[in-house]
Amino acid sequence: MLGRIIILGIILLLVVLFFVFVPVGLWISAIASGVKIGILDLIGMRLRRVSPAKIVLPMIKGTKAGIATKVNQLEAHLLAGGDVDSVVNALIAAERAQIPLTFEQASAIDLAGRDVFQAVKMSVTPKVIETDLISAVAKDGIELLVKARVTVRTNIERLIGGAGESTVLARIGEGIVTTVGSSRTHSEVLENPDDISKLVLAKGLDSGTAYEIISIDIADIDIGRNIGANLQSLQAEADNKIAQARAEERRAMAVALEQEMRAAVVEAEAEIPKAMAEALRNGSIGVMDYYKMQNVLADTDMKKDIGDGISTFAKSKKISE
Repeated sequence: MLGRIIILGIILLLVVLFFVFVPVGLWISAIASGVKIGILDLIGMRLRRVSPAKIVLPMIKGTKAGIATKVNQLEAHLLAGGDVDSVVNALIAAERAQIPLTFEQASAIDLAGRDVFQAVKMSVTPKVIETDLISAVAKDGIELLVKARVTVRTNIERLIGGAGESTVLARIGEGIVTTVGSSRTHSEVLENPDDISKLVLAKGLDSGTAYEIISIDIADIDIGRNIGANLQSLQAEADNKIAQARAEERRAMAVALEQEMRAAVVEAEAEIPKAMAEALRNGSIGVMDYYKMQNVLADTDMKKDIGDGISTFAKSKKISE
């Protein structure tokens, strides 16, 4: 009797473990939905530490939508770190929108780190991206602040390896700066802002990106600073400083030349006594000639002092009057 009870307990335990380990309810739901999956497949998922629900439920969703998926494909994608549910949703959305998309493409996009379902949605419903205020200067020196709205949609074929939104916005900014910069006056840009859109679109700025630019609309244009006038003012200030520096250089050279000339005069005056002594020694001049020359010099100095005194007196008298 006791042995029967033990056997029944073991059987009951095995049954409980079976229903816990094997998701029978999930298997029944799959069979009822037309998904071909066996008990052994579910047991294998358990052994490989794969959640059966993350495989079976997307398969049920795909089967109901008419998307043929395989257990091995979904399980391999999940083990690789992908989002199976997002891939299946993307395949369903692409099939409804008649966008050619295979499971390999969708799984590769998902593993590349992009939201494949969101990418498919953007292919159906384009996204509007608004740029920041872009500063551009026309040829007349007037700055214009331009804001643009860019309508893009996903290019599925270039989604892997293609540049993102930041690259598109950078190219749009570059195109706006180039277009405004090539305009003769800022008035031309204000009169025909749609010319910016046409010229920028003609440059093919979406090349090599994961998006296709549908339209570029100029949302706002504001007049900024007079960059040309500011640059001219700065240039004039710089030219003035250069001229002052050159004038200072010339003044310093003149002062240096004057000092050199004074030094030469002093040096020449220092040679006079030597020359006089040599002349006296050689007999070229006599002592009386020397005294006469000294008297002439003294007389000249006296006349000069008298003249300076008279001039000073005249000036002081004029000031007092």
